Amino acid sequence: MWDFSLGRSLGLMGRTLPFVIFRIAVYFGIAVAYVLATGAGAGIGWGIGAFGDEEFRLSSIFWGGAIGFGLTAGALYFLREYILYIVKAGHIAVLTELIDGKPIPDGRGQIEYAAGVVKARFAEANVLFAVDQLVKGVLAAIVGLAQGLATLLPIPGLQQAMGLLRAFLRISVGLIDEVILAFAIRTQATNPWASAQTALVLYGQNYKVMLKNAAWLTLFTYGLAFIVFLVMLAPAALVVYLLPGAWSAGGFVFALLFAWAVKAALIEPFAIACMMQVYFKTVEGQTPDPEWDARISSASRKFEQIKDRATEWMRSSGAPA
Repeated sequence: MWDFSLGRSLGLMGRTLPFVIFRIAVYFGIAVAYVLATGAGAGIGWGIGAFGDEEFRLSSIFWGGAIGFGLTAGALYFLREYILYIVKAGHIAVLTELIDGKPIPDGRGQIEYAAGVVKARFAEANVLFAVDQLVKGVLAAIVGLAQGLATLLPIPGLQQAMGLLRAFLRISVGLIDEVILAFAIRTQATNPWASAQTALVLYGQNYKVMLKNAAWLTLFTYGLAFIVFLVMLAPAALVVYLLPGAWSAGGFVFALLFAWAVKAALIEPFAIACMMQVYFKTVEGQTPDPEWDARISSASRKFEQIKDRATEWMRSSGAPA
């Protein structure tokens, strides 16, 4: 069925408990910020609405809440590089060390240790963010290549089935791109672009194993997130009840927010720990296949950008990849 150990991933999560608590604080803090900003906006709208009739007041409450929600989303958009650099990449760093049997600090020192590991591989947050964005695009292209190869098989109805599978697997890219980043940490790469190039080719030449496991983990991840969403509908409805006026869409939106927070803080790192097990075990001892390098290059302009930046990085640093 799958090639990862659920028990081992749970053990890894337990050993990185300081980071898990850090993730909970960050992502639930974000969810609470959305709720508070929306509530404050709705309150201001309620106050403004007092100068008009009932219809004007309801409209003011709605738009006040929507503006508060939108301002929070805008602020978090500018913080996305920091969250990736400190929270996601930091957790990946300590998970990678543990998978390789290396000791890591306990307590708050674990977070500081992880920050040092990430900084050694990706000097600045914008470098890591740029690598991550291009990697996502290349992974989507590899899924397309996998579909194209499968359609060559003379199986009736396979093309339609692969179309559905491709749409599903595009969702799973979010689980795999962080594994590509983990490869740079594990190999102690000094050129993050060259590391991403190598990791993507290794992923492509092992796409059958990787996509199978990513599919299982995507089912687990979104299945659990949906259960959390259902559980959170009742408390989210209470929050909406406490807001001034009737913000009818609020219960659904807030339940989605808290389900996202649980997914980002707890479910995703667990799934990534599973995926890292599969990837590291599968590519162990392998070298990048030039044919797959050429295939990905022809299918993805972003992969060509990664290769170009790897060359530029090497020239600017005066060191090999």
